[in-house]
Amino acid sequence: MRENYVGILLNSSMYRGIPQRKTGQESISNYEDAAREYGLIPCFLRLGDIVPKQEACTAYVWDGTDYRKMVIPVPSVIHNRALYPEAAAHRKIHSLISQGITVFNVNNRYGKDVIHRLLWNVPQLRGYLPVAAPVKPGTLRAMMSRYPDLILKPIRGSVGHGIMRLQYTDNCWELTYASTVEKKSWTTVKLRRGELPIWTRRRLQRTPYLVQERIPLAEYETRPLDLRVTVQRGLLGEWGVTGLFVKAAPQGGFVCNIAKGGDAHPAADLLAKVLPAHQVPAVITHVEALALAIARHLSSCLPLLADLGLDIGLTATGQPYFIECNGRDQRYGFRKAELTEIWRNTYRQPMAFARYLLEHPATQL
Repeated sequence: MRENYVGILLNSSMYRGIPQRKTGQESISNYEDAAREYGLIPCFLRLGDIVPKQEACTAYVWDGTDYRKMVIPVPSVIHNRALYPEAAAHRKIHSLISQGITVFNVNNRYGKDVIHRLLWNVPQLRGYLPVAAPVKPGTLRAMMSRYPDLILKPIRGSVGHGIMRLQYTDNCWELTYASTVEKKSWTTVKLRRGELPIWTRRRLQRTPYLVQERIPLAEYETRPLDLRVTVQRGLLGEWGVTGLFVKAAPQGGFVCNIAKGGDAHPAADLLAKVLPAHQVPAVITHVEALALAIARHLSSCLPLLADLGLDIGLTATGQPYFIECNGRDQRYGFRKAELTEIWRNTYRQPMAFARYLLEHPATQL
């Protein structure tokens, strides 16, 4: 039976919601359907439920009527959907790997500076990257002297939290940041002599940030756009583009994240309203090729990557630029864009890859 189990590693808050089907944006039923297609039994577990060197663990498993906690053999293949900031958790995962357990998407949150550096070192990819650097004494001022529009983002942030914009307009620098009063709205202040407010300087000292040249994104009805491209490995172990959709920033905003008020649209439909319609197929092909090249290179440097969400920006002429990489892709954007079958496929591919790993346990990826 062990060879039929595939582990889905979740954080505790999501794991606790399984009996009540309260798992946020993660679809447990999609895992069930996809795993069944490949002859697998998904078991949902936490890292704390696995004890290194023990052959059994506790997991939630569907018994035909309900999800119940069961003692099962430790799955030989585990798909990591949890975030672990603690070094001890990563040591434990690597201990499991050393015992022959295959964990794919081992690390779901690499620093934005790490990803940028890995891609910047590839001459063929460098032209698709905005200039970026970790915020250090003198770095921000140097970037402000070179570029009139900048994005400041936490190196380990997600879903748009903590992002700020620095823009030089009307002979003055302005800082735009998330409003502390109204949810999903923004506040813009003018900077005296180009100096950041004290609270901003303290935040940058306390939290590692990346400063990035802001690419002039294509806009729809004055709303900036970017694309989320889901790139995954499947049944043959090869990378493929599962799907993509357009994210549109809310009116007056500059961040396209759905969690920050952005909305999702089928790519071809919306891009045809922004670009000449005859260019759209070629632009989408270019974006998909770029996403695959990025995924292949990152997986050659980082262990067992198999499931990525890439944000790709487009200029008004359709030129793509890499914005950032998400190791735990928030797949629900496809559902919001009414791309239901692609949404289901984003769960199907990891289960197909799990089947591949079960049948090729010695494969070096």
